[in-house]
Amino acid sequence: MKAVLFPGQGSQKVGMGQELLESNGAGADLLRQADAIFDGQLLPVMLEGPMDVLTQTKWTQPAIFVHSMALWREHQPDDGFFSFTAGHSLGEYGSLVVADVLSFEEALYLVKKRGELMQQAGENQPGTMAAVLGLDDETVESICTRISRDNHHVVPANYNSTGQIVLSGHISAVHEAMELLQSEGAKMVKELTVSGAFHSPLMKSAEAELATAMDEVVFRPANMDVFSNVTATASRDPEELKANLLSQLTGSVRWTQTMEAVHGLGVDSITECGPGVVLQKMWKRSYPETTIEPL
Repeated sequence: MKAVLFPGQGSQKVGMGQELLESNGAGADLLRQADAIFDGQLLPVMLEGPMDVLTQTKWTQPAIFVHSMALWREHQPDDGFFSFTAGHSLGEYGSLVVADVLSFEEALYLVKKRGELMQQAGENQPGTMAAVLGLDDETVESICTRISRDNHHVVPANYNSTGQIVLSGHISAVHEAMELLQSEGAKMVKELTVSGAFHSPLMKSAEAELATAMDEVVFRPANMDVFSNVTATASRDPEELKANLLSQLTGSVRWTQTMEAVHGLGVDSITECGPGVVLQKMWKRSYPETTIEPL
C-alpha cells in the first residue's frame, strides 16, 4: 500500500516553483491562479524572496501549500494509486485536497486566512519554539507540565520522530524548559526562528475566526483515509476531519504517532509532495526499510 504526505512550515525555500513555471504545464497554471488571488504578490515572494519575507507565516503557509498542490497537479498519478494521506501541520490542508474533502480554492482560502491569523496571534501574544533531541516523550511532557502556569505556558507542539520534539509557548517558559531539558541530558536543545508559538494555547485568539472561515466552505466525505495531526488516526468523515483541523491550531502535531499508525497498516511506499525532504528524513529515521521518495 502507498501513502502520500504533505510538508508544513520549515520546507520553504527561495525559488520554489521555478521549474514548474518553466514547464508551463498544469502546475504552472495553478501557480498563476493562486498568484492572482494574492494580487500578484505570492509568486515574487516564492521565486525571489527574500528569505526573511518568505519565512513570515502569512507568506510561508500559502507558498508551501500552493507549491505542493502545483506539484500534485503536474505529476499526480492515476486515481486509486494511494490508500492513505497525511500532512504535517499546514500539510494537512494538502491531504484534504487530494482526498477531495476540499477543493484547491477552498483550501487556499483557509490557508490564507490561517497564515494571517497565526501571524497576528504571534504578534499579539509573543512566543517562541525550540527543538529538543534525544529525550523520551514522557520526560519532555513532564517538564512542560511542571513549569507551566498562567502566562508561562510551554507544551510539546510537534512530535516529529522518536526522540525529536518541538516545544512551543511563552518565551520565558520555553527558555526555562530548554535549561531543564539540557540538564536532563538532551542531545540538543535549539530555539527556532519562528513568528509565533504555533500549536500551543498562544494561538487561541485565532481559533474563532478560523472556525468562522471553515463554516463558509463545505467539507465533503474523503475518498481515501486521511490522518489528522491531533489524533494520529484516519477518518473519511467530513465533520470529524473539520473538527480535527481546527483543533490542530492549538493542539500538538502527533507526527511520530501518525507515522507509526501508517506503518502499522502495512504501507510500504511513501511519497512526499512538496518542497524539500523534511518528511522523507523523518520517515527514514524511524522506518529505513520503507521506500520513500519525492513526487
